[in-house]
Amino acid sequence: MVLLTRIVVFDLDDTLALSKAKISPRMAQCLLRLLSHKHVCIISGGRYEQFQTQVLDELPLTAELAGRLHLMPTCGTRYLRWESGGWRDVYCENLADDEKSLIIEVLTEGAKSLGLWAEETWGEVIEDRGSQVTFSALGQQAPHAAKAAWDPDGSRRKALREYAAARLPDLEVRSGGSTSIDVTKKGIDKAYGMHRLLEYLDLRLEDVLFIGDRLDEGGNDYPVRQMGVPCVAVTGWEQTADYIEAILGSDLERPAPPLLAPLEAR
Repeated sequence: MVLLTRIVVFDLDDTLALSKAKISPRMAQCLLRLLSHKHVCIISGGRYEQFQTQVLDELPLTAELAGRLHLMPTCGTRYLRWESGGWRDVYCENLADDEKSLIIEVLTEGAKSLGLWAEETWGEVIEDRGSQVTFSALGQQAPHAAKAAWDPDGSRRKALREYAAARLPDLEVRSGGSTSIDVTKKGIDKAYGMHRLLEYLDLRLEDVLFIGDRLDEGGNDYPVRQMGVPCVAVTGWEQTADYIEAILGSDLERPAPPLLAPLEAR
């Protein structure tokens, strides 16, 4: 199946790298090797600048390889391709200024009323990403260990998501990373980005393989699985690297994670 795949799509945080961290040299080599054979797309809730810091700055891309890389920041509300020596927007679904102001107000009030407004933070708690507004409970630069410990069962994110969704009925509110809530235009999630990618590249569902760490129901990768794209679930960037190396043949003794069973079969 993998040999027939025309494009491999990855989540970023906790799939290609630790949250907000740069990809490792090993992952960089995996991606370069994969790009020499197939198109690759990265789709994440982070903004383009995060893609640049975490991935692009660590990849010595040639023009040929860059031409096979597709970037979808902010959950696919933006799509960039390499053209004429730079990364150019194919589209960008920006929020209006009044929408962003309302989102920030609701997220702030919700976090405070629910007791989720932390006293100790690292970086911005609410970030305007143009096409998405993101609440990060501990700040954008919080240490990985602190983020992992903040909401291990997802109940805090669920409470804030429900609070915000009830007050922002004309917008899309969803759980993002381990401490975050993302808000975009209505109907936009990673499935939206995938549909736009399929349309732009004239691909079918079976032409795509998606790899992510939050493919469970309620996770921000789940909409991709729900639309029927073949998916592989991983638990961290090391497992992703193992999988890439396995499908490229560098470690034939190491089994690759299996494809998830189609949802209709469960």
